[in-house]
Amino acid sequence: MSTSKQHVVAVLVENRSGTLSRVSGLFSRRGFNIDSLTVGETEDPSISRMTIAVSGDDSVLDQIVKQLGKLVDVISVRELAPQSCLRREILLVKVQASEANRQGVIQIADIFRAQVVDVSPSTITIEATGDMEKLQGLLLLLRPYGILELARTGLVALERGTAVLSAPSA
Repeated sequence: MSTSKQHVVAVLVENRSGTLSRVSGLFSRRGFNIDSLTVGETEDPSISRMTIAVSGDDSVLDQIVKQLGKLVDVISVRELAPQSCLRREILLVKVQASEANRQGVIQIADIFRAQVVDVSPSTITIEATGDMEKLQGLLLLLRPYGILELARTGLVALERGTAVLSAPSA
């Protein structure tokens, strides 16, 4: 019996209008939910890199990778195994912080190597970078103070060492 887990898929695509729509449409047409999707231009401005986090069993992942590979805009696609890649996300969180509890919020930020990026008389906004577990831990400790607003970038990932996702050789 297969178990559902989160998979991270790196995809190189042509950087042109409609590519993101076609990729996300593939997921919705097949009933797959995207947990996280980030897209950005690579060192080559004609190519973008997508990092897609999706939950499902291994057969779901296999189907996703095969279907992505059939899209005309897709140059290369590969799952990034958790043990062989670096995964990061950026989080901005605005927390209630009165004069009485402000120091506690700042101490929590320091523990997680997060940065205070904005302060008002009643709030502190913190920026944190890390893996999902680190960010969840930070949020867990900040929740009792009162989280007012939260924004996350979504996951980005690169393989460790010399492995590189690139276009197949012609």
